[in-house]
Amino acid sequence: MNKIPSVNLKEFLSDDSKVKQQFVTKIGEAYETIGFVALKGHFLDDALVDTLYSEIKKFFDLPTPQKQKYEIPGIGGQRGYVSFGKESAKGKKEGDLKEYWHFGQFVQDNPELEAEYPKNIEVEELEHFNSVGKEAYRMLEKTAKYVLRALAIYLELDERYFDAYIHNGNSILRPIHYPPITEEPKNAERAAAHGDINLITLLMGAQGRGLQVQNHDGQWIDAIANPDEIMINVGDMLSRHTNNKLKSTIHRVVNPPREMWGTSRYSIPFFMHPISAMKLNVLDNCIDAENPKQFEDITAGEYLDQRIRELGLAKN
Repeated sequence: MNKIPSVNLKEFLSDDSKVKQQFVTKIGEAYETIGFVALKGHFLDDALVDTLYSEIKKFFDLPTPQKQKYEIPGIGGQRGYVSFGKESAKGKKEGDLKEYWHFGQFVQDNPELEAEYPKNIEVEELEHFNSVGKEAYRMLEKTAKYVLRALAIYLELDERYFDAYIHNGNSILRPIHYPPITEEPKNAERAAAHGDINLITLLMGAQGRGLQVQNHDGQWIDAIANPDEIMINVGDMLSRHTNNKLKSTIHRVVNPPREMWGTSRYSIPFFMHPISAMKLNVLDNCIDAENPKQFEDITAGEYLDQRIRELGLAKN
């Protein structure tokens, strides 16, 4: 496959069972073959998207010392600001050419989980930054819930199988700034080749060239969404849980051509994580004689801790 399939969530929300099932089949088969789709019909409206981009650009334009006061030690970068070059892909020593911010879960009616997660960091300089981030988080979380419901049907599970695991889940909204490149990068990319940790990732800001996906033949293909689409890919947690039936695809953000080095790039992924207690044990109906169990039993919390250490954001 050398093209990212496009699907429309409105089909899944249809009252027509055949139309709904067509969406389930299309998205399920896409995740078995390439691991990415471009999704129309999501819950983000244009005004919210425009306001969010405006606010994150204002934040990243702040002087570095002002941004660094929001970089909180001891939490593995899970909330607030992470400065340029701090994160590196698994197995790569060079830091990625990016800085980013993390909004985390806004926990509802669960004091235990509220105590488990780091608190969200409030930016003092920008009046609307925090409220706009929270609204975008909610709309992306809502979109992700319905995508996972479709995948549950495809996997022959109860449609609401994932609901209890993602309610108050440890999800992250990450506005990223890839600053202008000022000197020849030494083996560093804006985002080196990697697989995502979580269940699924919803990516805003993939309209321009840069994001590339590796298909099963090892070829890198451009992943470019239309303005009304967001890219959604399978993460390693869902791949493990389905015994690699649904594929977590390696992807990267390549450096632009030299004549574009002076430009910034922004993207905003939403990493849909379950609650830490969710067992990622391989589903029984994803194991058979041709597909023996590939992964050991582990919880989502244990797996996340392991991966954060591999990314260099926490000490072993």
